Amino acid sequence: MQRIPVAVRSNLDQRTKETGFGFASIDGEPYWDESAYYRFTLSEIEEHLEAPSAELSALCLDLAGRAAHNENILRRLSIPASMWDLIADSWDRQDPSLYGRFDFAYDGENPAKLLEYNADTPTTLFEASVFQWAWLEDAIDQELIPASSDQFNSIHEALLNGFTGLRNTLPDNRIHFAGMIESAEDRGLLAYLADVAGQAGFKAGQLHIADVGANGHGPFLDLENTPIRLLFKLYPWEWMWEDEFISSPSMQITRFLEPAWKAVLSNKGILPLLWELEPGHPNLLPCYFEDDPARANLSAQYVRKPLLSREGCNIALIKDGCMTSATDGPYRDGVHVVQDYTPMLCFAGNYPVIGSWIVSGKPCGIGIREDKSPIVQNTSRFIPHAIID
Repeated sequence: MQRIPVAVRSNLDQRTKETGFGFASIDGEPYWDESAYYRFTLSEIEEHLEAPSAELSALCLDLAGRAAHNENILRRLSIPASMWDLIADSWDRQDPSLYGRFDFAYDGENPAKLLEYNADTPTTLFEASVFQWAWLEDAIDQELIPASSDQFNSIHEALLNGFTGLRNTLPDNRIHFAGMIESAEDRGLLAYLADVAGQAGFKAGQLHIADVGANGHGPFLDLENTPIRLLFKLYPWEWMWEDEFISSPSMQITRFLEPAWKAVLSNKGILPLLWELEPGHPNLLPCYFEDDPARANLSAQYVRKPLLSREGCNIALIKDGCMTSATDGPYRDGVHVVQDYTPMLCFAGNYPVIGSWIVSGKPCGIGIREDKSPIVQNTSRFIPHAIID
């Protein structure tokens, strides 16, 4: 694994316009950064990232099954009772999951270590699939990287297969995509997924999450009073359970992507639960609920995380009892977990985190975010990768 400086494509601006990549810059700063790329060998990808991703995906499914009817686990995860039947019913129906993303620390030599699982509303999907692949093709054509270069990236194909599988099992060929569409990033992701769903034969519509309505019976409705039978929601379950609609009968009629059982896996409380299930697993870090006396087993350097924080908010690095680094955010209160710190590989002041994509239960590609801080946040840059043996 190496970080290789490289020239920017001559057609970068054209490519961002062609693909509608409207958030390639955020607040005037580059978000997509192709002034460098990460180089991997095929064995690093297959043995150190793809295989562990498949194994951890299976382990997480086992944990979700254990939790679905286990009130003790759901309480430990601070999931309210209003969600319990939804979680159990969605698991019992085997409601399908479309996607998720494991975030790993990896140095090219030692086993990749799971930092967290973005199981409900992961972003960076469009740039990891379509735009990263376009970079590879253009960089080869412009002789910026070797002609033999490849990429661990079948994300788009996996998504198309995933939507096609859904289409073949549903009586209705309509899917609604909802989220906070005032966000350029969220709007871009919803548009991309709606396009893929359209290729799979769905009639795909988009709306703001606030425009999803209910009439007291039947499924949720869109602004034209069209029934929403399948809703892809780029809106976290923990926000939904704070809404008055969580008690609506429509919650049991409309089906969701991601399904309610994913509320278990999108919770950082799974990190200590996974460690309880598989202590010593090479791809897991020792992790405990903050009030667990067993946390005394942690090293002198660890990371404190809220159960439900997003985009790197309210993460603190602790060493010898002192906070050495922290991020701000709205998740100060509530239950926290403490996770052993793993040294982050640093390339010229840049710390990469590898996002390993799981689509329809199988690993299918990676995307890399890097930052000057070891805590990746929503403004951290996306860097492409290539496989070059």
